[in-house]
Amino acid sequence: MATSPDAGRRRFVLAVVSGVVACINARALTCVAAQEASSALPKSVAGVRLPDTSLALAAIDLARAACPPFLFNHCMRTYVFGALFAARDHLTYDEEMIFIAATLHDVGLTTTYATPEHSFEMDGADAAKAFLVSRGVAEARAELVWNAIALHTSMLAEHQAPQIALVGNGAGADVFGYDLRTLSQDHVQATVNTFPRLSFNQEFRDLLVDHCHRKPFAQRGTWLDVFCRAHNPGVPYGDLDKRLLEARVPE
Repeated sequence: MATSPDAGRRRFVLAVVSGVVACINARALTCVAAQEASSALPKSVAGVRLPDTSLALAAIDLARAACPPFLFNHCMRTYVFGALFAARDHLTYDEEMIFIAATLHDVGLTTTYATPEHSFEMDGADAAKAFLVSRGVAEARAELVWNAIALHTSMLAEHQAPQIALVGNGAGADVFGYDLRTLSQDHVQATVNTFPRLSFNQEFRDLLVDHCHRKPFAQRGTWLDVFCRAHNPGVPYGDLDKRLLEARVPE
């Protein structure tokens, strides 16, 4: 039976559309696979093994969801630099917990985990501990992570178990360059190559300014106190001299 011109055209259009859809689907699957491959962490960086337990991977997912790429990469560099300092000083540590602490140490700077009044260090520590406790991690290990995050900008970390300071040491190296010269420069470069800085200096500074604007009083008494005051000139901060001299306490 002869095929009408209209029927032939319909079959041609359907064939073309089907082919396009198939190509789009194939390309989409390729893109997804490429994204998954690019988002997967390497097994090790600069000789430092990156934990890949289910708990560590869950922490990575949490951090990726909350943090912009420049901040996530900073957290990864923080762990690697901290681990390199540990190797330099022959220090043993709980790799899984310190990795999770480094991975989550700045989530308190994000709106997802920020509370109205706490410092970002406290917010990050609370979020990380809640994450661990919800997954059945023992109190002692969860508390290790809490301390490593809550104290990562404080000199008080030096008076805790040595591994507590690894997150702060790694973060300080990445933010300010502290003690980086004591590490192999090949290792430092390998770390930055694996987790690029992505204009970190400017982006992190802007994030801190935004944090201070959102929560002007949250960082009182911390390393960001003066920074927040400088970026909130119209906010009336308490004056310590005045508070001391006008305190209504019987002599």
